[in-house]
Order: sequence, then structure tokens, then C-alpha cells
Amino acid sequence: MKDEYDLSKMKSRKNPYASKLKKPVTMRLGEDVIDYFKKMAEETGVPYQSLINLYLKDCVTQHRKIDISWQART
Repeated sequence: MKDEYDLSKMKSRKNPYASKLKKPVTMRLGEDVIDYFKKMAEETGVPYQSLINLYLKDCVTQHRKIDISWQART
């Protein structure tokens, strides 16, 4: 192995993983939701933010839609 390498002649290229990078966002989540995922994180050893991301990604791949319908009071 060389003591020094000349990197000045290297050609740059795009990061092949750039499309898989995560974008930071700010969300307001209920404490009960965070507690739920934190408990699951302790059980699985997976960080809770990763679990939330996996759950949301599953919703995307399964094309899940939320059904919010309010019942009229009678």
C-alpha cells in the first residue's frame, strides 16, 4: 500500500445511494404514538424513528388509505 495517493486526477461521480437518502422533517406526533414506537424499539432493538419510517413505507407500498368519517350526532 502506498503512503500517499494522488486523488487530484480522479473523476467525480454522483452518489449511487442519493435517491435512497432520507429527508429530515418536523412532525407533531402524540405522546402515545411516540411511546408506542419507543416500546416497540426496546423490544426489537430497532430505533423508533426507523420503525415509524418502516410503518409509513409499508402504508405507501400497500397503498393504504385512511378512512376518516365523522358520524352525525342524533
